[in-house]
Amino acid sequence: MKPTQRLHELGQSLWLDNITRPMLREGVLEGYIRDLSVTGLTSNPSIFDKAIGAGDAYEEQIAEEAPKAAAGEGVGATETEKIFFELALADLRDACDLFADVHRRTAGVDGFCSLEVSPLIADDAAATIDEAKALHAKGERDNLYIKIPGTQAGREAIEESIFAGIPINVTLLFDDKQYLGAADAYMRGIERRIEAGLDPHVPSVASLFISRWDVAVGKDVPDNLVNRLGIAVGGRAFRAYNELLDSDRMRRLMNEGARPQRLLWASTGTKDPDASDTLYIEAFASPLTVNTMPEPTLQAFADHGQVTDLFPKDGGNAEQVLAEFVEAGIDVAALAARLQEEGKESFNKAWNEMLETIESKSGVKAG
Repeated sequence: MKPTQRLHELGQSLWLDNITRPMLREGVLEGYIRDLSVTGLTSNPSIFDKAIGAGDAYEEQIAEEAPKAAAGEGVGATETEKIFFELALADLRDACDLFADVHRRTAGVDGFCSLEVSPLIADDAAATIDEAKALHAKGERDNLYIKIPGTQAGREAIEESIFAGIPINVTLLFDDKQYLGAADAYMRGIERRIEAGLDPHVPSVASLFISRWDVAVGKDVPDNLVNRLGIAVGGRAFRAYNELLDSDRMRRLMNEGARPQRLLWASTGTKDPDASDTLYIEAFASPLTVNTMPEPTLQAFADHGQVTDLFPKDGGNAEQVLAEFVEAGIDVAALAARLQEEGKESFNKAWNEMLETIESKSGVKAG
């Protein structure tokens, strides 16, 4: 039995954190679904920037969409954004169709693909709400998640979007407090649906970013603490997740027909070349969660990954390890806020670079 299948049978969903048009056209994604137990997919501005900029797979559609965007058709604030969303939605509709059997088989629990709203509007709740609604409607797939950053403004957009019945992937979460804020927004949206007599089942995942923690402190801590902060922060968040699942509030929602928002382990590709290339996949083996991973990490885990102990529901020794980081001078709470802000800036940069790539191929101005 492949390690990927073993992890799947233990109750964790394995998603691919990548999408390209050649991957779809050449049967690569279909092979991952068939052979490596992949049951979903995530995307972000960085992924699409690389995909669109590599080769000519998107040029024909860019030429077709440019006149429509100039005429004001499509979703997006600028002509170039309108073109991008058409490109992304074409890919994601095809990917969603490949996962349609998974989505049906799991009664809507799994089999999702994700598209992110423009990161440039992350702090504008009203604009995010409008774009999430428009993108999901234009996507025309029940198994399409719309990604909204879990910032303070994002929480308002998450609640309103969930209330509107839009499946949401909350992104850019870095610690337990940010996760709980996103989970609270999700539950408020569900509670409002119950009060309004609406179906309380609106799918959602909350994406906790892991590897960036270890990149941030790798040069500032003793050797014995290298590559341990991300797992410890994840342990604290996993404890919060399980406590929330067991809470009276969640039980009341489930009694009304709601399903829990699942925790998703994101940014799980190992950045340190001296560390195991399956470090974060093995560490976060945990039922009722999702792990989305880059292609090289998926392939590495399928080849030589090990599934041994499940991640403890109480976070294991997370608090002890976090205390060691505090002693080493790391302000974990302040770093979480910094990482979220840096994550926003990184996605903004990738977004703008992607729009410039489309502009260079279409002649349409990015601004």
